[in-house]
Amino acid sequence: MEILVVDDNAELLQLVATSLEREGHRVTAAKTIAAAMARLSAETFDVIVLDLGLPDGSGLEVCRKAREEGVATPVLILTARAAVEQRVEGLDAGADDFLAKPFAVAELRARVRALGRRKGVPAPRTWSKGAVALDFPKRRATVQGLEVPLTAKEWRILDVLASARGQVVPRQRILDEVWGEGDASAAASLDVLMTRIRKKLGSETVRTVRGEGYALA
Repeated sequence: MEILVVDDNAELLQLVATSLEREGHRVTAAKTIAAAMARLSAETFDVIVLDLGLPDGSGLEVCRKAREEGVATPVLILTARAAVEQRVEGLDAGADDFLAKPFAVAELRARVRALGRRKGVPAPRTWSKGAVALDFPKRRATVQGLEVPLTAKEWRILDVLASARGQVVPRQRILDEVWGEGDASAAASLDVLMTRIRKKLGSETVRTVRGEGYALA
């Protein structure tokens, strides 16, 4: 996913950016309201991670201005102020979720994934490489023009990989989005299904990046 992180604290910004990039996301940083709005006017993002204390005002202004301009990107607010009134103010400004400081990196990643799913980043309608062609709306896979049957879970795995548009997708993200959990049983099932996908579509269709995850060729 494409993620905009808005924070003027260099140490926290580095922590958030590094943790999200390790999951395969692409992170763009902005340190002020003005810089964030300039990014939003020029680029499209899947999730915004937003700190409230910015040099040129409250981060809530990014929410308000973005919503006024028709930007519907989900917003996760990082805040040390977790009182009910602050949450209400954030929701009124257009925020979607909150994470109180100090926070666990694992929870940050999980909340970003959840917001990304809410936005519903779509897979491309079609994908092809050599003799392999995938038609996602029709759920039709062909190899050298001959149709190859894929199971529902195999299609869901391919959906997740295709939505990354060539980027590496961490194993954990696939487990979260396809199985909803990452226990040993789900991990073993992923290994089996990945082998089947390669057997059906060709060994080069999905590449493995050791220590990171998978990507469509």
